[in-house]
Amino acid sequence: MRITVLGSAAGGGFPQWNCNCRNCAGVRSGTVRARPRTQSSIFVLPDEGADGVLFNASPDILEQIRSRPALQPARALRDSAIAGVVLMDGQVDHATGLFMLRERKGALPLWCTDPVEEDLTEGNPILRVLGHYCGVDRHRIPLDGSAFAIPGVADLEFRALPLSSKAAPYSPHREQPVDGDNIGMLMLDRASGRRVFYAPGLGQITPAVFDAMAGADCVLVDGTFWTDDEMPRMGLSAKTARDIGHLPQSGPGGMLEWLAKLPAGTRRMLIHINNTNPILDEDSAERAQLQHAGVEVCEDGMQIHL
Repeated sequence: MRITVLGSAAGGGFPQWNCNCRNCAGVRSGTVRARPRTQSSIFVLPDEGADGVLFNASPDILEQIRSRPALQPARALRDSAIAGVVLMDGQVDHATGLFMLRERKGALPLWCTDPVEEDLTEGNPILRVLGHYCGVDRHRIPLDGSAFAIPGVADLEFRALPLSSKAAPYSPHREQPVDGDNIGMLMLDRASGRRVFYAPGLGQITPAVFDAMAGADCVLVDGTFWTDDEMPRMGLSAKTARDIGHLPQSGPGGMLEWLAKLPAGTRRMLIHINNTNPILDEDSAERAQLQHAGVEVCEDGMQIHL
């Protein structure tokens, strides 16, 4: 299995267009050693395949495709290596890039849960708008743990797990969460037996989620905030990380505490990193703490081969 990190930032990217926090101002001026990032998305291919699966379609998808030639194999006048798109939720930073794929020759193969389909039909009607262009061939993601496959991507098997997080602000069930608002994905390469667990939005680690993480060779999980009070402390929001559905890395019960419980051979990676998170500064004490714990920070263009 080959995974390309197309984007590793949270919504707004890094630096965020209107933000002058220490990280954003520093990366612009060169006073902070950090790398710009686009909004989070990954592309997954089987070892022997040319076509793969796009997980989340960020608003930066055109830039991400231009930067990664493997997504445009140029086998025909109109071509793409994207065999299908899987949405982990219905958030703006994970779904509005679908608009940029509207020139597709046929209907766009899309996998999402029923609640996400509702979000993108009623709350933010992206799927209805696409009906005026290429159209959407929507497939339901099961939430009972049963496996599903994506045509054109041989040897890869997918299983979804409902997550505790938050639906988009325009979701009909924003304040009344339902299973399927957010999911994690366990991916199996049947040829090698290797497994990856992917969860860019994760508010709580339940026993089922931890079992999936512990059974994976690599985990790519929510790296949005370092502390629970990161946004209120900076005066940017009244809501904590947990309020908006993200488990902070530090503190009791934080992501680092959970990652430390995984088997020694598990590759641990953080993705969907907010522009305010001090781990973006490669010289920060927080980044040094991650390195000591054996936890990696995803970067745009990173290649993971399992």
